[in-house]
Amino acid sequence: MSDNSNALYDAFFALHHGLPRQGPGSDSTTRRLLSLCGPLPARPRVLDLGCGPGRSALLLAAEAGAEVTAVDLHRPFLDELRTAAEARGLGGSVHTVEADMGALDLPDGSFDLIWAESSAYVIGFDTALRAWRGLLAPGGTLVLTECEWTTGAPGPEARAFWDQHYTLRTTAENTAATVAAGYHVLGVVPQPESDWEAYYGPLGERADAADPSAPGMAEALAATRAEIAMRREHGAEYGYTGYVLRRADDRWSTREETAADVAGVREINTAAFATAEEAGLVDALREDPEAWLPGLSYVAEAPDGTVAGYALITRCTVGGEPAAALAPVAVAPAFQRQGAGEAVVRAVLDAARLRGERLVLVLGHPEYYPRFGFVRASEYGIRPGFEVPDEAMMALALDGSAPLPLGMIHYPAAFGV
Repeated sequence: MSDNSNALYDAFFALHHGLPRQGPGSDSTTRRLLSLCGPLPARPRVLDLGCGPGRSALLLAAEAGAEVTAVDLHRPFLDELRTAAEARGLGGSVHTVEADMGALDLPDGSFDLIWAESSAYVIGFDTALRAWRGLLAPGGTLVLTECEWTTGAPGPEARAFWDQHYTLRTTAENTAATVAAGYHVLGVVPQPESDWEAYYGPLGERADAADPSAPGMAEALAATRAEIAMRREHGAEYGYTGYVLRRADDRWSTREETAADVAGVREINTAAFATAEEAGLVDALREDPEAWLPGLSYVAEAPDGTVAGYALITRCTVGGEPAAALAPVAVAPAFQRQGAGEAVVRAVLDAARLRGERLVLVLGHPEYYPRFGFVRASEYGIRPGFEVPDEAMMALALDGSAPLPLGMIHYPAAFGV
């Protein structure tokens, strides 16, 4: 590294040292992302990558009871984190490692949760997805945040700025990348503008107080002020989004059904239920063009290629607006309680998310479906047109960027309700 590069590096970290955050975020966003992870072990093993001075690491250790391995290349940040952990009585729960997040020497399958707020960009979103998946234990969760376009047509000024620094994609493109990399999507959280203010407010004050004559500082200040100005003038065109991802179960291959699967799907629904009603329901829905949603009839394959599990999402409405219904879900008796059902449900929910569906409803076991993020539909002001226990009628918001429809659920005629 040249002397000029060293000076710029030192100036950049001088601007950031001691700030409350090193990127857009907040404790409330960290807690929101954590809440979407679902149940964790009593003492989860957490890997915090690009941890900085450890705001997230400290929260995870304190509130999730986690044993945190915090990784960063900047030693002063790690020193700051160790001091803060000791002061809070968390010294035994937070372990710092000075290392490159893109070249980790850690055993595969050794973490229940990997956390990367405002840091995956260092190696790139796709590289992070590939490199970190193997470090997750089976069923482990990856949480990372990514800057992305929030409009399909960003203006030339914003595009020119980001083209110099980092290639931004849309939420739809990044979501598709996560599924292709072998994850299921548990949640997608657009970060509020207050997260940016929590970062740029203190950084702007630090920049105003900095000495521009210090080595490298003039260039660091120019870059920092340009970044803040870009956000102020074009912030509606891009933003940070949090992704909560579950490592897909490698035991099961899931895919959209083909014509060759129809007989097997009928057979599995007949075998999985006490009557033939569910098998007949699927056949009837296939014949209803207003109900059938191409690409949302999914199977899980057994090792020999036969259909082991099945999940279907079709069109319904809520308050007259489009929604989607998950039903039926079936697993061949020989493969029940082995993860096939969960794998195929997660796969069809991913497909619905990629298709642009916003809301999925299910009438089912309240002990089972909350693992996918379903909550009581009544919490959203959604109700069925027939009597069922409140806890059995559930809803999952796939897109929280706009208000969900409210009111009465109307199912296709094939459901008979």
